Amino acid sequence: MRNSLFAGVAACAMMLGGTSAFADGHMGGAITVTYKDDVSTLDPAIGYDWQNWSMIKSLFDGLMDYAPGTTDLVPDLAQSYTISEDGLTYTFKLKPGVKFHNGREMTATDVKYTLDRVVNPTTQSPGAGFFAAIDGFDAASAGDTDSLSGVQAVDDLTVQINLSRPDATFLHVMALNFAHVVPSEVVEQYGADFGKHPVGTGAYEMTEWTLGQHVVFEKNADYHIEGLPKLDKITFEVGQEPIVALLRLERGEIDIAGDGIPPAKFLEVMKNPDLKANIVEGSQLHTGYITLNTQMAPFDNLKVRQAVNMAVNKDRIVRIINGRAVPANQPLPPLMPGYDENYEGFKFDPEGAKALLAEAGFGDGFTTELYVANTDPQPRIAQAIQQDLSNVGIKAEIKSLAQANVIAAGGEKDQAPMIWSGGMAWIADFPDPSNFYGPILGCGGAVPGGWNWSWYCNAEIDERAIAADAMADPSQANDRIEAWKKIFTDVQDEAPWVPVFNEQRFTIRSSRLAGPEGIFVDPVHIPVHYDHVYISE
Repeated sequence: MRNSLFAGVAACAMMLGGTSAFADGHMGGAITVTYKDDVSTLDPAIGYDWQNWSMIKSLFDGLMDYAPGTTDLVPDLAQSYTISEDGLTYTFKLKPGVKFHNGREMTATDVKYTLDRVVNPTTQSPGAGFFAAIDGFDAASAGDTDSLSGVQAVDDLTVQINLSRPDATFLHVMALNFAHVVPSEVVEQYGADFGKHPVGTGAYEMTEWTLGQHVVFEKNADYHIEGLPKLDKITFEVGQEPIVALLRLERGEIDIAGDGIPPAKFLEVMKNPDLKANIVEGSQLHTGYITLNTQMAPFDNLKVRQAVNMAVNKDRIVRIINGRAVPANQPLPPLMPGYDENYEGFKFDPEGAKALLAEAGFGDGFTTELYVANTDPQPRIAQAIQQDLSNVGIKAEIKSLAQANVIAAGGEKDQAPMIWSGGMAWIADFPDPSNFYGPILGCGGAVPGGWNWSWYCNAEIDERAIAADAMADPSQANDRIEAWKKIFTDVQDEAPWVPVFNEQRFTIRSSRLAGPEGIFVDPVHIPVHYDHVYISE
């Protein structure tokens, strides 16, 4: 999932546990959340942006979810599951008595309907490709059939899913919003407008939506997890400028500024002791990077790519954005399984960079282009990179364009020598290392219109990635993560990227929202895990 730097950053706290997030938390009450823009859709098959991601998660449930505040998979609508020895058959036993907001009990037929719908081309789901391992996907996604042959409702409480190949990420896919279960009769009643009339099994149900003004969620009294949700009501007000929202939060009129702290106000807020007390910083599954087009000279030369890695002062770039990130040295962010804490990568070393350039035959430097999105702070970051490169003899002309034009340039094999990914940098769809490889570093992404803007393709590493994802047996989990760890450090040794920073998320909320451990930033429920929010007063 793509993520814009300094986009919505509000998040709320939770603790681990199967029932109540905070055993001593107060129940009831209402909160107000503000956003600048209206919500695009609340259809789980369609919604794919930072604003509606967590709203959808509070209205709907999937077979799987994550333990609050972690990247650990746990059953949700599923009571249990089994995986066949060959890794090709997943059998889910559903919780009995789970009800949709309209009062009807959910069954295995609803799960099948949901998966059939998400891969049907008429749905136009941006997440359809995640289900490619299911038997019958090719025919269903082509529109040749409206049913996935690999998904069967064995009985009311049993779903069997057969895969065409082992896929260790499959349980993560079952936790994605795209797999959240919907009732067929309501979808068919509203058709394309289901996203404005959502009905799920989630902790909250939507009771009002006035376009351009507000969306209201109210507690689902029949929710299948005891003790959740904590609140009675959430009102999402839209059309609120972030600076106005911040002022309203200071006055106690709202509880969460959904668009986060405006960049222009960040230092002022951090210096205000009253506001700073209500800010929580947390990591997320994000990496911002510079791509080096390995198919364009001189970046087809490994020493040149290594030199560029050594030329960039990442600490200075982090200072430019007021410390809202931590320097990166590898593609994976620190929270991601497979991140190698012992990997040093390329240290900032301008003199070493000059020596490598001389060895590569570019002792006098060279001229190139650096593409960047034209929205602040991206051009300022690009100027810092430009200065760092000039210090080692590389003259980089900045091409500051609309984000869509930068993306288009990256998808052309011989157009963009370098791209600063800020505003378009990668944030994981799910907490598994494979999601940071295939789309942006694998051979499959190095295609016209793809997201692998370095056009890096190492067939041997690609084979290792496929083999890692075929380790679907839970007993192979540690071996699989170790395999991915070595894949990413081997990739970075070949320097198709300059990993620059891992963006931090800063949450600002009212003093009413607090718990024994404060307010946490959840790595998966982006930006807010509303189910576990409660009022401390």
